[in-house]
Amino acid sequence: MELIRIHPKDNVAVAVRPLAPGQALAAGEAAVLARQPVPAGHKVALVPIAAGAAVVKYGYPIGTARTDIAAGDWVHTHNLATGLGELLEYTYEPEAAALEAAHGGETFLGYRRPDGRVGTRNEVWIIPTVGCVNENARVIAAMAGKLPPPAGVDGVYAFPHPYGCSQLGDDQANTQKILANLVRHPNAGGVLVLGLGCENNNIGVFKEILGPVDPRRVKFLEAQAVDDEIAAGVALVGELAAYAAGFRRAPCPAADLVVGLKCGGSDGFSGLTANPLVGLFSDRLAAAGGSTVLTEVPEMFGAETILMNRARDKAVFAKIVRLINDFKLYYTAHGQPVYENPSPGNKDGGITTLEDKSLGCTQKGGYAAPVVDVLPYGGAVREHGLNLVSGPGNDLVAATALAAAGCQLVLFTTGRGTPAGTVVPTIKVATNSDLFRRKRNWLDFDAGQLLTGKGREELADEFFAFVLAVASGQPTKAEQLGFRDLSIFKNGVTL
Repeated sequence: MELIRIHPKDNVAVAVRPLAPGQALAAGEAAVLARQPVPAGHKVALVPIAAGAAVVKYGYPIGTARTDIAAGDWVHTHNLATGLGELLEYTYEPEAAALEAAHGGETFLGYRRPDGRVGTRNEVWIIPTVGCVNENARVIAAMAGKLPPPAGVDGVYAFPHPYGCSQLGDDQANTQKILANLVRHPNAGGVLVLGLGCENNNIGVFKEILGPVDPRRVKFLEAQAVDDEIAAGVALVGELAAYAAGFRRAPCPAADLVVGLKCGGSDGFSGLTANPLVGLFSDRLAAAGGSTVLTEVPEMFGAETILMNRARDKAVFAKIVRLINDFKLYYTAHGQPVYENPSPGNKDGGITTLEDKSLGCTQKGGYAAPVVDVLPYGGAVREHGLNLVSGPGNDLVAATALAAAGCQLVLFTTGRGTPAGTVVPTIKVATNSDLFRRKRNWLDFDAGQLLTGKGREELADEFFAFVLAVASGQPTKAEQLGFRDLSIFKNGVTL
């Protein structure tokens, strides 16, 4: 197999491996000769495409031809341009699709918290209210980590960030919402909130945002108010670890899972292998009563109507329209083009336009589960099923937004490779087997098997079981490497 034609309407196909000029190619009933060298993951025209005509992939236009394109031509940035504009009018045209019945009985070993939520880890977290105490938090975590942890405690981790002071309006509110949601996160059996004392987001102010907490689980330390904040912090972490040690893993239904959906370093195979595999997982988890969360709003542009027409009702449809248009206005308010995407790495991997990228990206949200809710940036999941949350495409900012939304795990697909991890376990899914073989220290699961004869349902079963194993405590590669980044969205003035 040299080419994959994804949809019968497509007038381009994807090269499975590098192609040479003159090479005979077939995609279903279409047969052409390659006219130029074509890298793996890139597109080949199956029929002549006139200048100005739509180039179709996934059954949808991914742009318009800049020039006449002959059958067998390499189709990429030199002859394909985006067809997208700015703000659009949308009409709700619901497309009902039946979810397959849940397999039934899927469970994982999680930590049931007093509020009923479940953690996939039982860690002690140190959350700084302000970047000024980042290094103090790291030192406290390192010193506490040298002590033997009580049985059942999965480690002590600090989550530094650069904000919490010199911020105004939405920026400060976003910092506070993200940090508050992380303090409440079920993967933390105990949390030390570490402040400096003079910052805008000082502990007194942050407590008002956070609301009531269990003093056994959440403790506060103001560095300026004690003689030795390191010693005091280590002592408090010891108390938190002792409390966390009271929790034990127990069987929990898959319905208790909230899983984030993310892609980064995408390539031409992302929409053929890893993203569809994650989409099958998303539908299956929704059928079992669980929740998934899709973000990266700019990478919905060009595929947004697919999500809009899967809205549970007109109210959710209206929320999706606002989500899309608000993010477009964010770009234009800064004088930036709405469609300055994909990245250089995406293009090297075979993605040409934003429509091309988005139609692959949104497949992570599955094909049948309705969109049940749309959350603002810093919002937390309230509904079982597929949720959307406002956030940019930036890997670390988007992954943090997913963790703050309550996701106990993040599924992160990649075709170029990335070492990134976030606050919660991050499962890295390779789009192609070559990448998986080369970067085994980064990657957890090989979706490229779909290109070499593995059946979709068989691999979907293996992937679902793998995710449940990670939820039950199997460490991801990012966890093994200690890669746990926290990144908060910033828009406005820094004082």
